[in-house]
Amino acid sequence: MYNLYKPEQAVGLMDFVKAAKSCITEISPAQLKAKMDAKEDFLLVDVREHSEFEHGHISGAHIVPRGIIEAAADPTYAKKYPPLCEARDRQVVLYCASSGRSAMAAAVLQMMGFKNVLNMSGGYGGWEAEGLPTVREAEY
Repeated sequence: MYNLYKPEQAVGLMDFVKAAKSCITEISPAQLKAKMDAKEDFLLVDVREHSEFEHGHISGAHIVPRGIIEAAADPTYAKKYPPLCEARDRQVVLYCASSGRSAMAAAVLQMMGFKNVLNMSGGYGGWEAEGLPTVREAEY
């Protein structure tokens, strides 16, 4: 795994993202769309904030913000999110705005015992840039 300890300088956000990306698997927006079209069994998780999700997301995505991913994925936690914490043996595909937050979330889920976690490279921005379908509706 990427070594974050650099005594000569403070660690920044991109150091964390680089460390996470060194130990996870990524797929492209086109590969995710192909999985969706093939009706593959996987859990799609958007780790952005609720306001970002409401402005547009990928159809079928579950909103689990990065800030609560550990709690949501922990089956022993009172406020767990059952679709996520029960998906340890399923494929889980994560995305955020650009793939940094979701990369860190993917690394954390792997540490928590999730066996098949993928991060969508380019994030939602990459998905939109490729002209792939989005949903714009609030989730309550």
